[in-house]
Amino acid sequence: MVTQTEFNQQPLWLRIIRLLRWDKPAGRLILMIPALEGVFLAADGMPPLPLVGVIILGSLATSAAGCVINDLWDRNIDPQVERTKNRPLASKSLSIKIGIIVAIIALFCAAVLAFYLQPISFWLCLAAVPVIVCYPLAKRFFPIPQLVLSIAWGFAVLISWSAVTNDLSENTWLLWGATVCWTLGFDTIYALADREDDLAVGVKSSAIFFGNFAPEAVGIFFALTIGLLAYLGLMMQLQISFWIAWGICVVIWVIQYITLRYNTEPEIYGQFFRQNVLCGLILLAGMILA
Repeated sequence: MVTQTEFNQQPLWLRIIRLLRWDKPAGRLILMIPALEGVFLAADGMPPLPLVGVIILGSLATSAAGCVINDLWDRNIDPQVERTKNRPLASKSLSIKIGIIVAIIALFCAAVLAFYLQPISFWLCLAAVPVIVCYPLAKRFFPIPQLVLSIAWGFAVLISWSAVTNDLSENTWLLWGATVCWTLGFDTIYALADREDDLAVGVKSSAIFFGNFAPEAVGIFFALTIGLLAYLGLMMQLQISFWIAWGICVVIWVIQYITLRYNTEPEIYGQFFRQNVLCGLILLAGMILA
């Protein structure tokens, strides 16, 4: 296990990589997936390759900026939470000044990419910024801050879909709703890992809000995700590959819900988060092939 001293002695570029969370690709993929789902579904599986590149780079830049902004807000909270105490700003291996500079650069890169998009997509990008900036503050006063994160995640669908069609349709909002519910589900699982530390620090989370009923809440969020995706598949007349992918994800989500009801071992929370990245990739592949 790497000690705090070893973290602080890492090269500057490596500490910045950790600040951007690029050393943890699962978290980057799980934002990129809804954006790619939106662009492929809106384009009937054949979006322009330059647009796909912009969506990929944009999601990387946006998630990086979000991570840095989160760490800047939480630099005094993260040291008190086991999972986050070694983050560069929390451990003071990077200064606040460097954190602000990195956040500005990431936002600038995202803004440059946004100019490639349709006007409605560009304005949706701007609308997403306050949500991204305010999410870390929500845990201080809002009982379910994961909902704010989910809405931020949902912007990925709206931006990418409208980048193809220059409008938002009923199908767009079905995918948006599925993305919001899915994010609420997997991020509530993720919050369960920090529940004791969050209680001690005094910040809020959906895991705390739902308490002993957190597994049931996760089950409801996943059930809504399943229903909205099924309705989307019917509305868009998606072919068998989508339904195979959908069925695989249903099985995984049902198993996760049942396991959460009877197993409170901390290691399963991270495992389930990674499984949801896999679910997203399976669904994306099914949508593209469909």
